[in-house]
Amino acid sequence: MPGWLPRAMVLALALYACFRLGSWAFDQLIGLLTNVLIAFFLALAIEPAVGRMSARGMRRGLATFLVFIGLMIFSAGFVVLLGSMLAGQIVDMVDDFPKYIDSVINWVNQTFHTELSRVQVQDSLLHSDWLQKYVQNSASGVLDISTTVLGGLFRLLTIFLFSFYFAADGPRLRRALCSVLPPARQTEVLRAWEIAVDKTGGYLYSRGLMALISGAAHYILLVVLGVPYAPALAVWVGLVSQFIPTIGTYLAGALPMLIAFTVDPWYALWVLGFVVVYQQFENYVLQPKLTARTVDIHPAVAFGSVIAGTALLGAVGALIAIPAVATLQAFLAAYVKRYDVTDDPRVHGGPRPRRGEPVLSRVRRALGGPGRTGP
Repeated sequence: MPGWLPRAMVLALALYACFRLGSWAFDQLIGLLTNVLIAFFLALAIEPAVGRMSARGMRRGLATFLVFIGLMIFSAGFVVLLGSMLAGQIVDMVDDFPKYIDSVINWVNQTFHTELSRVQVQDSLLHSDWLQKYVQNSASGVLDISTTVLGGLFRLLTIFLFSFYFAADGPRLRRALCSVLPPARQTEVLRAWEIAVDKTGGYLYSRGLMALISGAAHYILLVVLGVPYAPALAVWVGLVSQFIPTIGTYLAGALPMLIAFTVDPWYALWVLGFVVVYQQFENYVLQPKLTARTVDIHPAVAFGSVIAGTALLGAVGALIAIPAVATLQAFLAAYVKRYDVTDDPRVHGGPRPRRGEPVLSRVRRALGGPGRTGP
């Protein structure tokens, strides 16, 4: 046996063991890494506000604390407003629920010539197997729901703590990162950091603008239909549909439909149709243009980045995909060498330039026809 073979086998086993250990550690820490990534982009989003307050003489930690307090007050006020509104509407719906059942049963009896009654429907529902199974599963799943809620609160607290440290100690973090790099690399890192702040702010600006447009459009619809709490519902639709990816649109449209149903069941269908039509307009017309202008990426790239981010990290990936891709594109554009474009008509979508004698003239010359030309 060659002398190097045992050492090579030991080295291969050691490398394989390190690979398996790293894979296990990555699987265990993927949740923490995702929270840190979200916190980093949140810190980039509030960096302009913190920077302005710090430039005016305020301590950076205090400025970051005030920004977070403002965000928390706004979020808490919004949740309390919607909660009180929703509680009142649910009470009204529960009181009027027998009337809705009677109207539906009367419509079914008149349309399909049946003889249903509310008492029969209630008895069949109360004694159905699926309702009993649902009640049993709900009773056994209370602990799971509580665990999920506590886990979500802990994750939210983790994100806020990391984002606070990233924003408050941003200059110290940049100095620590630049201290282990040569001067040329330090300039690149600082440039990348600045680009990331600009692109993240531009992305949030585009989302805020789309939220404003969406809220205004739904407010007009709700006022025309006479749905109560139209301003609060418009704010709900604008914020939830834009800042909660993937399922935000469905959550945003469900609440106005629920409130409209208490006024008139047909109004709920009108709201549903408007939500679907506006969502298509936003996806194919409004969002690509606004995102491409504020984040400076092509609409197709923006759409593809959202799909890729969703496939990799789910809802979190969809939320941070566009600012991440815009940052990478802007950073690489500074180092890609560009050349002057030729004046070929095909560059501008024109026809292919002809070379030599036209084909028809050559055919006529070969046949000896009247279109014969010189050599």
